[in-house]
Amino acid sequence: MAENFEQTLAHVNTNSKPSDLRITDMRFVDIVGAPMHCTLLRIETNQGITGYGEVRDGASKLYAQMLKRLLIGENPCNIDKIFRRIKQFGGMSRQAGGVCGVELALWDIAGKAYGIPVYQMLGGKFRDKVRMYCDTDVDGKDTPEAMADALLDRMHHNGYTFLKMDIGIGNLIGIDGTLTAPLGWLEEGRKVYERMQKALESGDPEEIRAAKAAVYDNQNVAHPFTGIHVTSKGLDVLEERIRTIRDKIGYDVPLATDHYGHIGLEDCIAIAQRLDGYGLAWLEDMIPWQYTDQYIRLSRSCKTPIATGEDCYLLDDFQALLDNRAVGVIHPDILSSGGILETKKIGDYAQKKGVAMAMHMAETPVACMACVQTAAATENFLALEFHSHDIVDTWSQLVTGLPMPLIEKGYIDVPYKPGLGFDGLNEDLIRELNPAHPKNIWVSTDEWNDWDSHDRLWS
Repeated sequence: MAENFEQTLAHVNTNSKPSDLRITDMRFVDIVGAPMHCTLLRIETNQGITGYGEVRDGASKLYAQMLKRLLIGENPCNIDKIFRRIKQFGGMSRQAGGVCGVELALWDIAGKAYGIPVYQMLGGKFRDKVRMYCDTDVDGKDTPEAMADALLDRMHHNGYTFLKMDIGIGNLIGIDGTLTAPLGWLEEGRKVYERMQKALESGDPEEIRAAKAAVYDNQNVAHPFTGIHVTSKGLDVLEERIRTIRDKIGYDVPLATDHYGHIGLEDCIAIAQRLDGYGLAWLEDMIPWQYTDQYIRLSRSCKTPIATGEDCYLLDDFQALLDNRAVGVIHPDILSSGGILETKKIGDYAQKKGVAMAMHMAETPVACMACVQTAAATENFLALEFHSHDIVDTWSQLVTGLPMPLIEKGYIDVPYKPGLGFDGLNEDLIRELNPAHPKNIWVSTDEWNDWDSHDRLWS
């Protein structure tokens, strides 16, 4: 139940003196299975106000640790000043995780110091509820019928009004006559994943390291260079999959799609044209976001909106796509885009171009609530991804001070509490989920206090 204004004021720290705030420490805790590996960070101050942030899913906390020396002694309320100091240490995709995680924590502190939610500092809110879209990429949903049943469950039992599913060459591997590729390429792909599984089972550190390197190399081949093509039979199979699912779930609910696989532009165009008649909300990340000219050709080849953006860093990476009308939906991840303020700027720029903003999110409630604050303050916001439906009860309890269930009928209420809107972390649950954590999960990071490097970008 949403708090009234008087209840919100009860949480305000009336002893805070924002002008005298200084950052004193930054510490980390790793979480396994939320739904994937995530690192949470906590920035501490001389007034006892703490702020929480998060490094993007699957990224290394190294990207955040290296920033600590640049933060100590700074006033956390000078968010833009600090961001401009550290943003050169971010990059596309998960390389931005440290910069973005720190930026979230600074907003959390500033909101708590001034006693207001983050959305208020962004200009106020456009909505009281944030619509979530449920990403349904669950194991065991390999058949169209099984996937349709899973989507129906999200709609009827959980109240989601926006859905997403995976479709692509992953559905075609193993079906004869659906794919062509350089001889042995598909088999090699299977082998590297089998090797990874065996290495993990063996526990051999050297073999695990080698297997991870093989998987990385396999995944790191960009779409135009794999030589994989979808045949007419493959297109038939993909279309039948969508038709079966649409026949079962109907057309009332928006259905987005993702994970088409590393295939070239021409094959993406062929798939997009086949799926044009099924009222899809968008086709996501069909090709790498950097290929603006290819996105222009793809968008002009079909009627379905094309979406990308989860790996873009800063507004600069979005501008070419938006200026050239290469996408119908932008899809930033707040832990790659530059954080809260940069995502707000991205959304506002997209609005000028007549483009809606959905938001990617596959992390804990810390990142989720940062997204909620930003979505509330961005007029052209469409929907926020939710990736943890199957563990929603546990996932919701990773933070404290929020209503349960956190997601109700497919929406999250925008909180009135200061900062990101929650009180703190459920440290007991974190220990339970990851027994390797020490009794004090916030271990010292003093070794990063004096890190230094002359990293200016010009002479």
